[in-house]
Amino acid sequence: MVELYGQAALVILGYVFVAFLFSWAVRDNSWVDVAWGMGFVVLAWVFHSAAPHPSSGLTAALVSAWGIRLSAHIGWRKLLHPGEDWRYARWRQEWGKWVVPRAFLQVFLLQGFFMWIIASLIWQRPGGLVNAWYQWVGIAVWATGFFWEAIGDWQLLRFKADPANKGRIMRYGLWRYSRHPNYFGEILVWWGLFLLVLPWGVWWLALLSPLTITWLLARVSGVPMLEEKYRNNPEYQGVCEEDTGVDSVAA
Repeated sequence: MVELYGQAALVILGYVFVAFLFSWAVRDNSWVDVAWGMGFVVLAWVFHSAAPHPSSGLTAALVSAWGIRLSAHIGWRKLLHPGEDWRYARWRQEWGKWVVPRAFLQVFLLQGFFMWIIASLIWQRPGGLVNAWYQWVGIAVWATGFFWEAIGDWQLLRFKADPANKGRIMRYGLWRYSRHPNYFGEILVWWGLFLLVLPWGVWWLALLSPLTITWLLARVSGVPMLEEKYRNNPEYQGVCEEDTGVDSVAA
């Protein structure tokens, strides 16, 4: 087990280093967001290949579906709207001459570390088929989260594509019910996977995965940054007071 985790760590280190070199070459550190989802796909099949079994294959397939869709969505969004994301552009300005080492350590290597921690859920002792009722609940939770995130992203992409919405706040579709439907969906995906793998391995190790992703999105890099970005936006504050939807929603 220790050897496998070491192998996975080396693989993800190489992966984020290549992503860093590309981002450094194009002077755009926000490509790390594209690399995020695919990093889990890489790790999923590293873990599965260590002990191939239908149970680990199912988990790897669900993780891959989520990761490929997420990376494709963010990659397409970057092609439509070229340029460095505002968060990374601000850090680039703040870090000055130290931007290269700090970007590698605080952006790419740190995200690689979290990929490694979260993906620990994927590798559990190969088990049987899906027999327990809560495993079926887990698959349903995963599916709900996957489609909730995908539909929310699609609705926001269409909203931003309309020039008439420039500077406006998204408050339709799923965004009418949740200020961050894409983050909510992503959290559901990982809690659903936790329920799926629960009888196949060490439950407390698998629990690190959904707890970490929930903490990151709700307290660190997701919701807090967007709330900070729009705190002085009158329309955003009005949406918040009405308890309707918003995320990175200024078109």
